[in-house]
Amino acid sequence: MSIPLVPQLLRSHLIELAENDQRLDGRGQWDGREVKLEVGILGNAEGSAKVRMGDTIVYAGVKFQTMKPYPDRPNQGGLMCSAELRPVAGRQHEPGPPSPESIELGRVVDRGIRESGCIDTEALCIIPGEKAWQVILDLYAISDDGNLFDAFALAGIAALRNSVIPLAKFELGEDIPLDVSKTPIMCSYHRVGGRYVYDASGREELGGDERIHITLGADAHVHSLQKGLKGTFTAGEFADLMEQARKKGDELRDLVHSLEGGN
Repeated sequence: MSIPLVPQLLRSHLIELAENDQRLDGRGQWDGREVKLEVGILGNAEGSAKVRMGDTIVYAGVKFQTMKPYPDRPNQGGLMCSAELRPVAGRQHEPGPPSPESIELGRVVDRGIRESGCIDTEALCIIPGEKAWQVILDLYAISDDGNLFDAFALAGIAALRNSVIPLAKFELGEDIPLDVSKTPIMCSYHRVGGRYVYDASGREELGGDERIHITLGADAHVHSLQKGLKGTFTAGEFADLMEQARKKGDELRDLVHSLEGGN
């Protein structure tokens, strides 16, 4: 199958830029776009956040519902994460059932949060074997200019850390904050022009190759690694990516905590 003309020309241009240590928008190899984070912005949600990374804009909303625990986990509640991509976010997205891209986005974000153990699912149990809380994290893209993975992950953990379990609504007592013990942060890298870059823009993704998504905790513990598309990376490249993810993860984690009064 031949490569469409526009991406082919774009790829050639990205290679030329990379050879001169440049990117389309003037950023350095490891530089991210400006990040703006807001929490508590959706009145009908028990927790919410908005993230803007350059021209990529996403929302995260948290709702709670009761569920019957699974037979093999009678003392645990649950977490469900989903992502929606609609035409309003960009012409590349189509109406209809969830696309493979949206399913992958939801799964990768879910895995980073779930594997971190930041939510104690046993604490979500109301009556063992009968009733428990299910945490529902919905992710919505308003504008897609690249790196939805990191934007969704950041909005998701910020929304969770600002969520309140609606006990009063279900006549179970007074509302209490959702206990989120950690702040996992995802950092994504795309091979663009033959080298990996952080926080790829939409055009860089269009003309790029493989990608890797790294979710780390505060102690640099790896909660999840997810590789996308075809291609490989060397041991040296992987070491560089891990070090850059640690630095950027610390920065974004501080941003999340700064909106919690320093918690």
